[in-house]
Order: sequence, then C-alpha cells, then structure tokens
Amino acid sequence: MINTGKQEFYVIIERDEDGYYIGEVPQLKACYSQGETIDELMENIKEVIELCLEENNEKISEFVGIQKVVI
Repeated sequence: MINTGKQEFYVIIERDEDGYYIGEVPQLKACYSQGETIDELMENIKEVIELCLEENNEKISEFVGIQKVVI
C-alpha cells in the first residue's frame, strides 16, 4: 500500500440562525469556518485545516465520536 501522506479529519457541522453552515474540526484546536452552503463550507474548512496544520505543531487529537445527552 502506498502512503499518499493524506490525513483524514472529521467536521462537525451546525446551521446558525442566519442559515450559514458552521464547521469545526474537533481534532485541531480553534479550527473552524463557515459557508452559505455545505459545499462552500467544505472548501473553506479545507483551507483552514491546512492553515491550522501549518501554524500548530501540536499533536492531532484522536476523534472518538459524538454522543447525545437528553436532560
């Protein structure tokens, strides 16, 4: 198997009160972006991930999952 050097990240997507899609990458600190559509958000978040990786030489956190809590 050839290592392409690509890394995989998860994006948590929410929609705000103005209809914008907000994306956050939980594996990287302060790594988030927005877009008017999901496609725009995903293009924007790719750029932000690259910036976060360049600026932060920190270890990438392991994404474990999302749980729902009902109160």
